[in-house]
Amino acid sequence: MTSDVQQTGTLKRTLGFSQLLAVGVGLVVSQGVMVLMLQGAGIGGFGFFTTMGLAYLLALFYVFSFAELSLLFKSPGTLSTYTEAAIGNFPAIVAVFAGYLVVAMFALSAELVLIELMLKEVIGIELPPMVLAIGLLAIFTLLNIRGVDIFATMQSALSFIMIAAISLIGLASIYGVALPRPESQLVLKVVFADSNVLALLALAIWGFVGLEFVCPLVSETKDPERNIPRSMIIGATVILAMYVVYCLGALLYVPQETLAGSALPHYEYVGAVFGETGLVFLTLAAFTATCSTVNTSLAAVPRMLFGMAKNGQTFSAFGKLHPKYNTPWVAIVFVAVVTGGPIFVYGVNADAIILLLVGAAIAWLLAYIIVHIDVIVLRRRYPDRDRPFKTPLYPLPQILGIIGMAYAIWNASPAPELTKQVFSIAGGVLLAGALFAAYWVKVVMKKGLFTPEPIDHLIERDSNNQV
Repeated sequence: MTSDVQQTGTLKRTLGFSQLLAVGVGLVVSQGVMVLMLQGAGIGGFGFFTTMGLAYLLALFYVFSFAELSLLFKSPGTLSTYTEAAIGNFPAIVAVFAGYLVVAMFALSAELVLIELMLKEVIGIELPPMVLAIGLLAIFTLLNIRGVDIFATMQSALSFIMIAAISLIGLASIYGVALPRPESQLVLKVVFADSNVLALLALAIWGFVGLEFVCPLVSETKDPERNIPRSMIIGATVILAMYVVYCLGALLYVPQETLAGSALPHYEYVGAVFGETGLVFLTLAAFTATCSTVNTSLAAVPRMLFGMAKNGQTFSAFGKLHPKYNTPWVAIVFVAVVTGGPIFVYGVNADAIILLLVGAAIAWLLAYIIVHIDVIVLRRRYPDRDRPFKTPLYPLPQILGIIGMAYAIWNASPAPELTKQVFSIAGGVLLAGALFAAYWVKVVMKKGLFTPEPIDHLIERDSNNQV
C-alpha cells in the first residue's frame, strides 16, 4: 500500500463519501464478525438485538470522538498522535499497542484459522495443520513487502459485495424464499431484555469496531468536515441494519444452541437456508473476505509502527524502508510473526477462535476508552481551537462511552468457564505492552510518562512521516 503523495509532499484530495464508507465498513466485515454475531444471537436469543442496539450507541460515541479529533488535527495522524497531545507518550504507545497490534495478533490469527476450518468442512480439503493459514500469511507478507496491493485495491467492491451477501442471506431467511423453515423455529419470541443482554456487550461491539480507519485519510478526503463524520455514522447504521437482518434470519432457521456452540455458525446457517450450493458460495466469499482483511491489516498496522519508530516511540528498525520497494518491511515482518504466534500456540483449533476474538475486542475497547479521554482533555487544554466537528451533547457521549466500554471489558467473557482464559490471554499481552511502553518512554525517550506534546508540532510531524 502506497500513499497518494504528490512531488510537493501534499496529499491529493481524491476520496469521497462512498470511498470512505467502503474503507470503514470494509474493515468491519470479516469472518470473525460473522461468527461472533451469530454466537451472540445463539447465547442471547432475541434479546441480543437489544445488545446490538447498545453496541450501536457506543459505536456512535467513539465515532463522535474520532471525528472531532481527526478534524481538530487535520493531519494524517492516528490515535497515537491524539493521545500524545492529550495525555502523553506512555498512553499513546499503549493505545496503538492495544487497539491495533494486539488486535492484529488475535483477530487475524482467528481469521486464518477460520478459513482453514471452512475449507476443510465444506470442500473437504485435507492439508497438514496450519499449512494453509501460515501459507496465506506468508503470501500476503511478501505481497505487502513488494507493495503489491491487489486485494486492497478491490476493497470497495469486496466490502459492498459482502454487505449485500450477508443482507441477502438474512432477507432470504426472513421471507422464507429458500429452503423451508424448520417447524421448531416458526415461533418468534421478541425479548427486550434478559440476563445475557449486557453480558454479551463485548461480542456485539466487535461488530462495530474499525470505523475510525477513515480518520488517517483526512488529508486525502474531499470536504472532510462533512464526509469524515458522515461516513462513520452512516457506516455504523448500515452495519446495525445488516446484522439485525442477518441474525434474525439465523434465529428463524437454526436452533440457538447450534449457533452458540458451533465454531462455524455461519456454515450451519447458510447450509440450513440454501443447502450445498450456498455453502460453496459462502466459502468463496469468506475466503475473499479473510484475504482482504489480512492484507489490509498487514498494510495498515506496520505503517503505524513505522510512524512511531520515526517519532522515537519504538524500535528504530521499524522505521526502515525496503531499498527497492520503499515499504516498511521490518514492521511488516514483525506484524506477520505476531499474527502467526497464536496459530502456533493453539493450532487450527475451533475452540480458540472465540478466545482470540474476545481478546481482540477487549484490546480495542481499551483504545476507545483512551480516545474518549483524549477528547475531554483536549477540550480543556485547547478550548479556542477550531473544531469543524463537535461531539453532540458533549461530554455525555464520552462519559457514557467510557462507562459502557469499561463495563463491556469487565463482562467480556461470553461464558463463566471462559473467564479465566479470556482475561489471562488479553490481560497478559496488554500488561507486557504496558511494561514495554513505560520502559521505552522513561529510559529510551527520557520523557515523562504522561507529559503531553504540543499539538502544532505533532501535526507538522505526522504530515512529514507518510510512507
